Amino acid sequence: MASFSSLAAISRPPPSLARASFPARSVSVPNARLRVNCSYAEAGVSDDSKSATIDVVADVKTERVVVLGGSGFVGSAICKAAVSKGIEVVSLSRSGRPTYPGSWVDQVTWASGDVFYANWDEVLVGATAVVSTLGGFGSEEQMQRINGEANVVAVNAAKDFGVPKFVLISVHDYNLPSFLLSSGYFTGKRKAESEVLSKYPNAGVVLRPGFIYGKRRIDGIEIPLDFIGEPVERILQAVENFTKPLSSLPASDIFLAPPVSVDDVALAVINAVSDDDVFGIFTIEQIKEAAAKVKVGSPM
Repeated sequence: MASFSSLAAISRPPPSLARASFPARSVSVPNARLRVNCSYAEAGVSDDSKSATIDVVADVKTERVVVLGGSGFVGSAICKAAVSKGIEVVSLSRSGRPTYPGSWVDQVTWASGDVFYANWDEVLVGATAVVSTLGGFGSEEQMQRINGEANVVAVNAAKDFGVPKFVLISVHDYNLPSFLLSSGYFTGKRKAESEVLSKYPNAGVVLRPGFIYGKRRIDGIEIPLDFIGEPVERILQAVENFTKPLSSLPASDIFLAPPVSVDDVALAVINAVSDDDVFGIFTIEQIKEAAAKVKVGSPM
C-alpha cells in the first residue's frame, strides 16, 4: 500500500472559464493493479482565485503468490521468476527450502508441510494467487491422490480463504488410447482441472504443457533436460507445416507435441497471476504466447 499527495496550482483562467466549478468526486480505475483515487475540493475559479488543491491517493495492490511444490523442478522456476518480477513468494512443499544456488532463494519464504495437513491460516494469509505444481507418478492410488485429491484440497482451501486466483500446472491433452488416459495420472489431473474451473470459473488458470525441459536437480545432481528438449522443440517448429496433418493419428502427440521450456511455463504463470483478465485452459502454444508477452513487457 503506497500513498502520495501533490499540490497543483491552477493559474489564472481565461474569461470564458471564470465561473467554472468542480464538484467533489472520486475517480478509480477498476480491475487494475494501481488504483488512483482523486479527491478535489469544491473549487470556484474566478479572476481573483489563487489556487486549488488536488489530493491524489494511489493504492498499489501487492502480489503475494503461494507456490505449492515450490522446491521442485517447475515450482522453483516459478518462484525464481516471481521474485525477479518483485512478487512476494511463499513456497509450501514437503522438503521445504531447497539447496539451489542463487540469491533469489533467500527472497522466498519456504514452508515445509503436506497439503493434506497444512496450516492454511499461516500459508494463505494475504495471498493473491495460489499456483499448484503438485503431481507425480506411482501406483494408481498414489497418482490419484497426488495429482487429483491433493489439488482438490488446495483449490478448496484457497477458495475458503478468499484467494482470488488459482493456477494449476496440468498436462497436455494427449491423443492416447483410452486405456492409457484412464490411468491415475491423467484422471487425477483432469479431476484437479475440473475443480479449478468450477471453483474459479472467471479466475482459474490451467496450463497444459507437454514435456517440460530445463536443468533439473535430483539429489543434488543436475540433469540437463534442455540438451534434449530444446533441439527437439526447434526441429518440431521447423517441420510444423509437414507434421500438422499427422496430428490426428492416434498417439501421434507422443512424438509431435512440442516440448516446453520450464522458463516459459514459469513466465506463463507470471502472466496469469499478474493479469486479472487471464483465465481458462492454456495449450502448449498458448503457454508459449503468454510467456512471450512477459518477456516483451519486462525482460528477466
